[in-house]
Amino acid sequence: MEETNREAVATAVQRVAGMLQRSDQLDKVEQYRRREARKKASVEARLKAAIQSQLDGVRTGLTQLHSALVDVKDIQSSLADVSKDWRQSINTIENLKDVKDAVVQHSQLASAVENLKNIFSVPEIVLETQQLIEQADLLPAHRKLMDLEFSRDDLMYEQYRMDSRNTSDMNLIRIYFEDVQALSDELAKQLWMVLQRCIVTVRHDPTMLVSVVRIIEREEKIDRRMLDRKKQTGFIPMGRPKQWKERMFQVLEGTVSRRIEGTQSETRESDKMWLVRLLELTRKYILDDLIVVKNLMAQCFPPHYNTFNRFFLLYHNTVLARVQELTSENLEANEIVSLLTWVLNTYKSEDMMGHPELRSECDVNQLEPLLPQDVVDDLLSKYVQTFTSNITGWLRKALETDKKDWQKEREPEADQDGYYQTTLPAIVFQMFEQNLQVAAQIDESFKEQVLKLCLKQMNTFLIRYKEEAIIYKEEHLRDRKLPQFYVQYMIGIINNCQTFKESINSLKRKYSLSSEPTASDAAIEKTLNEVAKEGCQFLLDEVFLDLEDHLSELLTRKWLMGSHAVDTICVTVEDYFNDFNKIKKPFNQEMTSEAHRRVVVEYIKTVMQKRITFRSAEERREGADRMIKEAEQFKFLFRKLAAGEDTDRLCDSIAAIAEVFKLTDPTLLYLEVSTLVSKYQDIREEHILALLAVRGDASRDMRQMIIETFSQNKPSYSGATQPIFKDIAVPTITTTMSAIATGKLLK
Repeated sequence: MEETNREAVATAVQRVAGMLQRSDQLDKVEQYRRREARKKASVEARLKAAIQSQLDGVRTGLTQLHSALVDVKDIQSSLADVSKDWRQSINTIENLKDVKDAVVQHSQLASAVENLKNIFSVPEIVLETQQLIEQADLLPAHRKLMDLEFSRDDLMYEQYRMDSRNTSDMNLIRIYFEDVQALSDELAKQLWMVLQRCIVTVRHDPTMLVSVVRIIEREEKIDRRMLDRKKQTGFIPMGRPKQWKERMFQVLEGTVSRRIEGTQSETRESDKMWLVRLLELTRKYILDDLIVVKNLMAQCFPPHYNTFNRFFLLYHNTVLARVQELTSENLEANEIVSLLTWVLNTYKSEDMMGHPELRSECDVNQLEPLLPQDVVDDLLSKYVQTFTSNITGWLRKALETDKKDWQKEREPEADQDGYYQTTLPAIVFQMFEQNLQVAAQIDESFKEQVLKLCLKQMNTFLIRYKEEAIIYKEEHLRDRKLPQFYVQYMIGIINNCQTFKESINSLKRKYSLSSEPTASDAAIEKTLNEVAKEGCQFLLDEVFLDLEDHLSELLTRKWLMGSHAVDTICVTVEDYFNDFNKIKKPFNQEMTSEAHRRVVVEYIKTVMQKRITFRSAEERREGADRMIKEAEQFKFLFRKLAAGEDTDRLCDSIAAIAEVFKLTDPTLLYLEVSTLVSKYQDIREEHILALLAVRGDASRDMRQMIIETFSQNKPSYSGATQPIFKDIAVPTITTTMSAIATGKLLK
């Protein structure tokens, strides 16, 4: 207490010190005192009120305890009186045993009297009930059946109470009512028949279904009542519990199962599209049935049955079992895709279980997957294996068909721009497109996998395509008259390469999420370029086979005297290029450039073969003028074929050689050769020696000086310009003679 007083004083001192920190606050001392006095009076008033409230509570509690004590004493006195009366009445109860037996007997007789009318009219009621069942008047039939069962069960119960061991009387009752059990079984058959057709029945006669459900609910109540009585008495009537509600759900499950199984009306042997039809019928039946269940059937069952969700799961479980059965069969590739597309996409889509009318009642995302992931992976793997095998066969057949077209005695078809083509690219990419469309229905990753597989098979196919093009060329060379349209079909093969490129890019844009190039892309691009390049080469070979005789006339005495060989060459090349115009870009441009280069190279080869040696300055001048003229002819031709592109450099090499021949002052020959070498850095010693040999007036010393100077100052070929002399070989005998002459000169 003293400690509390000290704390109160210390607190008060602090509060006063806080109030009187400045001198001007001394004037307010009286004001502070009155305020603190009011606070003190308020606290004391609240304290008194609290203490008074607690005292009132204590007083009330004591009053109630006193009342409880009085009640306890009264109860104790009453219990003593009850105990005394009970002891006095024991003997009286034992004396009433005879009365008790009489009461039991009276109860049995009363039950018999109550059921007497039914007992005597059992055959008549049985007949009426049978007629009602046959007429499908189920509710009245069930009412009469219940009356019969109640009469039988009451009699058996009273007999059980009187003498449970008396089996003869029990059997007598059972035999007398034996038709009742048969009626119950017959009624049950009618109920199950209605339930088996419930989807149809509810549309035309929903009252029939309602009657069936009411009967089953009645029987459920009777079952529960009889089971409760069994717990009390040990007696249960025959045929109880019927458990018709449980049986009803089993019948409904069987109904759904038969509904799904009934969708398969065809097999693979009778219809290749059997699985597609099966899945579509299954989808349609399930969707229609569930909409009927939601809108009609759910109203025929009590709400606690949760009818729609029950049917929803029944259909799902039945489909799950059916799909797993299908996966165990030996499905073909197209069937695997159809099944997986249906399972992974269609099943939970708005076209089926996720339909807008059903969405409000259930969540399809909570459904168990129809197929586990490992089964899906196995099916996809099987599809890929089968698809790989099939596509290899398809591509082989497509190529064989295209090869037959190459032998036809009519030109190949042309596209809208007039370019020759065959049907091969369209056939191949139609196959790819169809399979990619199918794969896209499953999922994006599988689509990418199938695309990669297609491109991989495409690369293998193109290698074979290249080999067949070579064989086609070799067979033609054995007899150039056959096939008749070899050139046109070879153009078609070249154009197919460009079509393949465009189609591959189109497929990748349409079906691939990635724009990054792959290893297959590079390999395909390389193979296609090789096929096109070799096809162009084959066509040029065909041209130059026709030019062989005319090329052999060049740089000969006949040519010097006057020849139309170059005129014929130009006409022949232009004629061929009328067909070559049907080659697509960029191959037509490459074809023109290569033809130009090859014509010039072949022309220069005739120079290097030293078919002629000029005997005089006049001959050299005439030969040089002819070469310059023919170079101009080539320029004109290839400017025309190349649509105005620069073609001068190649033809200028002929003119540059002509200038070497045309030079009249041999002492300036070194300068002219140097000019030639500076323009065409790929020229070699043997080329210069061949030119000097054709010129015919270069002395040994002149040749030695030119070769030595060339060897010392030979420019390195940079590769920046298209080579001309690089691929021109000087005949062996010429090379040998040049080597001997060079050796002598060096000595």
